[in-house]
Amino acid sequence: MENKPQAQEENIDFAKLWQITKSRKKSAAALISGCTAAALIAALVWPPTYESTTTVQTRVTGAGVSGAAVAAAALGIGATTSPTLSYVELMKSNTVLQPIIDELDWDEDEKEFLTPEKFAKKNLTIENTKQTNLIKVTAKGKTPEEAQMISQHVVDNFLVMMTDMNKETQSLLVQFLNDRVDVAKKEAEEARNKFAEYQKEHGIYSPDEQAKIAVNKMNAFDEAIGNMRVQQQANQAKADSAAAQLGDINANSQSLKINDNVNVQNLRSKIIAAEVDLVGLRQQYTEENPNVIKAEEKLTALKQNLAQEVNALVASKYTTINPTQESLIKDQVNAQVAIEVSKASEQAVAKRRDEKAKELDDFPQEVQEYMNLQRDTVIKEGIYTDLIKQMENNKIRQAMDSMDIQVVDKANLPFVEKPVWPRPKLMTVAGFLIGCLLTIGNAFMIYKREQ
Repeated sequence: MENKPQAQEENIDFAKLWQITKSRKKSAAALISGCTAAALIAALVWPPTYESTTTVQTRVTGAGVSGAAVAAAALGIGATTSPTLSYVELMKSNTVLQPIIDELDWDEDEKEFLTPEKFAKKNLTIENTKQTNLIKVTAKGKTPEEAQMISQHVVDNFLVMMTDMNKETQSLLVQFLNDRVDVAKKEAEEARNKFAEYQKEHGIYSPDEQAKIAVNKMNAFDEAIGNMRVQQQANQAKADSAAAQLGDINANSQSLKINDNVNVQNLRSKIIAAEVDLVGLRQQYTEENPNVIKAEEKLTALKQNLAQEVNALVASKYTTINPTQESLIKDQVNAQVAIEVSKASEQAVAKRRDEKAKELDDFPQEVQEYMNLQRDTVIKEGIYTDLIKQMENNKIRQAMDSMDIQVVDKANLPFVEKPVWPRPKLMTVAGFLIGCLLTIGNAFMIYKREQ
């Protein structure tokens, strides 16, 4: 049987290593002192760096696409679907940082090849505190004033950019709504004039009490149909606005075959049935009735489920697209699906209304025509009024969206005597330790040669 060579374990004689170090204590002391002195001198001559921090809080709204998503889509930023994290990325954009670079009192040679990306890596730390909607913007500068200026201007420039983007987004939606308001106004005026001419021609200015009761029973159907038409036009404005912002990216519910999905079809059918049931309840009860409230809650839950299903289908179709653009597509497709569901619901409610309207056949033809014109006028005037409200609400939101960011702590002015770098004490200790390590390393090399 052959004997296998065994690796010999090498033992270090620390006593001898210490003797070597001790015998060369003058050179060791010189090396340690040199490293310590070099570190101290470097700390004293190193250009100081100061830090200033601004803390802001984001106000995330749930309606529509946030300004962050729109701005990020426009600037090609799409690392995350979180609005707060989108803000973090937007604060590093060229629009925010280039004016700051231009304002820096640096040598032109130093600024010549300084891009916003390089500047952000070297001079900025922008982070979102986990589980919160707080963002800390920490800037480095050569002077306390420069650090404060950079930190503050990052937030200021970002606020200006977001205000402009939000105004542009909301103005686009208001513009589309305004077009629909003009059409609704014209239709309301035509219905009103036609009704007035009929009254004058036939001499009927108020139906009898029996006719009034019959008309009141039909009000729930008319109001429901009017509200559905308003929502259709409002959703069409949202879809058009999203399409305009998406530009060349063409996506719609038909191209994605959303309406062919079994789950979507089932939810559509349930929503239509719920709409008809709710109108029937409103014929009998007031809005405060528990049955009406329960039916409204059921309808809201069904619409939320439909939106979730649509969002999941859009996400499965667009797995590689910019997430902020995906958000716009979701808004566009959701609006289109909502329009289709609303139209189907309107048809179902109108069918039920026509069935109930047969009860009016006993009235004279002139009275029936009078009531039909009156209802048509009420519906179209209601649509016009509600669209005006929609447009005004979007104008209000346009003003409110400029407040997506609130400054919690303003940028502080660092103390001149307390730069974040260099740190003389820390650097001196580090120089001393480096000298000790070099001394030990030198002694060990001598020990190995002697061995």
